[in-house]
Amino acid sequence: MDSLHGIEFYSGILLPGMVNAHTHLELSYLRGKIPEGTGLGGFVSAITACREATPESERRRAADVQDALMRAEGIVAAGDICNGDATFDLKKKSGIRYRNFIELFGTDPSVANTALRNGKALADEGRNEGLECSLTPHSTYSVSENLWKGIFTTRQDTASRTEKPLPPLSVHFMESPEETGIYRGTGRLAENNRKAGLHPDFLRYGSPTGRLTATLPAETPLLLIHNTFITEEDIDRLNDRFREITYVLCPRSNAYIEHAVPPVELLRRKGCRIALGTDSLASNTSLSVLEELKYLTARFPDIPLTELAGWATLKGAEALRADGWSSTFEPGKKPGAVLVEGIDWEHFRLTPESASRLIVPPGR
Repeated sequence: MDSLHGIEFYSGILLPGMVNAHTHLELSYLRGKIPEGTGLGGFVSAITACREATPESERRRAADVQDALMRAEGIVAAGDICNGDATFDLKKKSGIRYRNFIELFGTDPSVANTALRNGKALADEGRNEGLECSLTPHSTYSVSENLWKGIFTTRQDTASRTEKPLPPLSVHFMESPEETGIYRGTGRLAENNRKAGLHPDFLRYGSPTGRLTATLPAETPLLLIHNTFITEEDIDRLNDRFREITYVLCPRSNAYIEHAVPPVELLRRKGCRIALGTDSLASNTSLSVLEELKYLTARFPDIPLTELAGWATLKGAEALRADGWSSTFEPGKKPGAVLVEGIDWEHFRLTPESASRLIVPPGR
């Protein structure tokens, strides 16, 4: 058989194209510039300082490089957070299909109308260039009540006008204990608000989970990002309320910022749908989904490779609504093919030497 014309042989496993369910491509220029272990409050302050000191041309070059690296590794779809249009041009020609989440934030109610207007304009710009764009709040603790309501109303109006299903929300969630602390007036985030003279108008909900369950309809598709400090009570309340939740884990980023990892075993035990993201290069060394898989393999060696692979493919594709063309090898789909080499065949698991590359582009 090894002499048959046109047959290629590889030592490894084949996966359909992988999905990075959460990243910030436009922050690629921040690689290595933010110290580890700052906690969320310090991390946000450091990003702001670095952004102001970096020329736009450097930011765009860094995003181009990382887009190419993700593609070469085998990522065919990504959920990307956007605060501007810096990545729109590259996405029009990229081999990766991006779902662009136009992220809005503003604790001060007086900025809500401006933030919403700018977000709508950015989303329209992206759609006019053929990109998938929708509005999303940054988190439950960084968006005032009127901006929160405006985001949801705009999303519903857009879905009705375009006759498309309601797109998912991508919400940074329980990334730090400070997220709960802000509802109680404790922690660095709450202190930052006090110093800025801000008095959030959403504290009555009591917690991040309380705000989600009290304000969003049950049919809202949710991507909850990070979940590092989520509790069993949170999971039960969320799963009881919402019909479609994906818990997107970015474990290497969480280790970088908080020196903590999500409660993976708890999420598995509760039957949660799990997908993987990388977050940004402000808090990671690469935008590699395979490296997230390798990290999880080392930390949770009892999780089967077949399950982990599903988090990197099918579950992410379902979350981003890309499962109609990607995520599985089956008739009618063209997800591309990714070769993963360096497998521990005895235990059927990844190793530190495992590497991946796209060998068949999607759509072929």
